[in-house]
Amino acid sequence: MTEIILHEQDTYDFQYKLQIQIGHINYAGHVGHDAIIAIIWEARTQLFKLLGVSELDLGDKRTGIIMKDLAVNFHGKLFLFDEILVESHIGNIKKNGFRIYYRILKNDKKIAIAETGFLTYDYQNKKVVPIPSTFLSALEHMKRIKPF
Repeated sequence: MTEIILHEQDTYDFQYKLQIQIGHINYAGHVGHDAIIAIIWEARTQLFKLLGVSELDLGDKRTGIIMKDLAVNFHGKLFLFDEILVESHIGNIKKNGFRIYYRILKNDKKIAIAETGFLTYDYQNKKVVPIPSTFLSALEHMKRIKPF
């Protein structure tokens, strides 16, 4: 069976800490795959908040994002009340989209790495559009100030 093998990034520009909650736990007593997706979504939401944008407004009041793909590699388990760190990096920026890379750590041990691919999308006109300069400027500014 072919597997998807993700690679860690050289740098991560954003960190988000959280504690595993009861809603993250599956029937086997550890964090489920669906919870990992929710956790990276939460980290992305916090990253976008720091950038001053949202998933529906990348700063130009009309361009949002649409998820193109998602992949996760699991390297360990998480349990109720574990404290974790989710690191994120926005990269592979193209004309109409970008990727966000994630690394989930517990006590500096890699638990999972993930990637999400996004297209930039004009929801009003229902079409893929170029990344707005407002988003690129906010991203460049964040990388210069290193918020953590």
